[in-house]
Amino acid sequence: MPFKIFQRVSAAPTNPQRVTQPKQFDVADLYQGPLQSEFDPAPAAIALDEKLRQAYFWIVNSAIISPHYDIEYNLTPPQSFIVGDSKRRLTLPSAQSYSSYVLLPLLTFATRRKCLFVGGPGRGKTASAILMGVLAGYPVKEVRRAMQHGHPQMTIADLLGNPLPADLVGAQRMEDIRIAWRNWLGMRVKIIDEYNRIPTRTQSALLTVMGDNYAEVLNHVFECPDSAWYLTANDDQGGGTYQVIEALRDRIDVIVQALAFNPRFLGELLVRIEEGLRPEEVVPKDIVFTEAEIDQMNADILKIELPPPLRRRLEFFSSQFELSEAAGAQFEYMTKDTARLAAIDWAQLVAADNGRDRLKDLGCQTLNGLSVRNLMTLIIYAKSLAYFRGNTSVELEDLRQILPFVLNDKLTPDLDAPFFALPQNAAFRSDSISWLRHLFDLSNAEFERLGLDHDDPVQQLDLEFSAGLDGLTESEVRTRIGRIERLVGEWCKGRKLYGHIYDDLLKLKYLHQRYTNYLHWLQLQR
Repeated sequence: MPFKIFQRVSAAPTNPQRVTQPKQFDVADLYQGPLQSEFDPAPAAIALDEKLRQAYFWIVNSAIISPHYDIEYNLTPPQSFIVGDSKRRLTLPSAQSYSSYVLLPLLTFATRRKCLFVGGPGRGKTASAILMGVLAGYPVKEVRRAMQHGHPQMTIADLLGNPLPADLVGAQRMEDIRIAWRNWLGMRVKIIDEYNRIPTRTQSALLTVMGDNYAEVLNHVFECPDSAWYLTANDDQGGGTYQVIEALRDRIDVIVQALAFNPRFLGELLVRIEEGLRPEEVVPKDIVFTEAEIDQMNADILKIELPPPLRRRLEFFSSQFELSEAAGAQFEYMTKDTARLAAIDWAQLVAADNGRDRLKDLGCQTLNGLSVRNLMTLIIYAKSLAYFRGNTSVELEDLRQILPFVLNDKLTPDLDAPFFALPQNAAFRSDSISWLRHLFDLSNAEFERLGLDHDDPVQQLDLEFSAGLDGLTESEVRTRIGRIERLVGEWCKGRKLYGHIYDDLLKLKYLHQRYTNYLHWLQLQR
């Protein structure tokens, strides 16, 4: 039967690694012989990270035709070639690499976050979202019926549910009115098709469900389970029948672009047409996850380590973008967010901020900084990528590969900045994924140039403070306060102010204040 070909899951390890574990003595080993005993333990269940990889390879090899390996890893220097008049580089990765269009939705599934598919009509955005629902154990028909289709007449009742007509007539109190909630609210995979066609008022109700995990109608509340969300749109700029409200767009964690179909794979498409095959209807049972497995997988992902040296590089990168010297008079308010809240003309603000090298300063490439939600999402997806690759800690390349998909539409480029005016950077004006990855590379290069991986005085002071204040004498506290004041004085002598220095000065002020408060307390104890 032709369907059997598509339902086959390879028994070979998806990420073969040589694992050496010390042999532990077991009394049962003394009684092992050539015959199988009825008391021998059953074969161990497949690890969840291996099952997730099996799901990925089944989807990319049998379900979704996506030969775009844009998340690249290398064990050795890869072969690369310069192509075309624009001199673009084609790289042949030397290690297992992945298609973002398949991998990012799977990581969203594992972490129960929110993913937006963008791309032209007919590129498989909705079909990919339906596959995620089937992986969660729901029948295909149930997933399709639960999918919410955005349209201009969609009301809050269409989205969430209706009060029962008989209760509306006979109820004396609001509490007596029963609500017929929509079934999709209780599912662990939620799909909103063409979300940018939903009216603004209904978008606000959707925001409550996405952001706070509950729905409310007539003072009745439906608590939703933790879910993976998949939304689709024909573009990621908020276009559509209705403009997407900013708060709703901000709740989206990753944006995945459906790349163009490669006609070289038309043969595979032909087989599906001739056999009447729909991949979502032939998903192998071996890669379907139970509710308990999804919960366990999410818990395992959160345990993945983010090493301190890597965290420091992320701190350095994220500190580049918020500073705007001309936006505030008080030091703490010198941020782009201050200017945004005051609705200051951006061109006027840029003209007043002329003290830095606008080509060198990475912060001059963006219109905004990063929010706490952005950083939390970035860390979770970096952990999930490391988990997917079978590692126990996040690597620098994990962060480099995942960062553009998380910060796409979150870190807004200033297309009038000098960086984008250079001919070699023209492609970054439209290719935001490559721009964000290049931005991270520039940040890492500057981090290494400054030698902050081995000489970071603020980190040394922070580690000293993290050891605790209990037992410190008044003399020791005064010594630490003096070191902070000297460091601040050195940094403020004729030095240009860049984003990472601005954040370091604020951290030093914080440490100074904590020590000052503790010193005052010690003085009261005399």
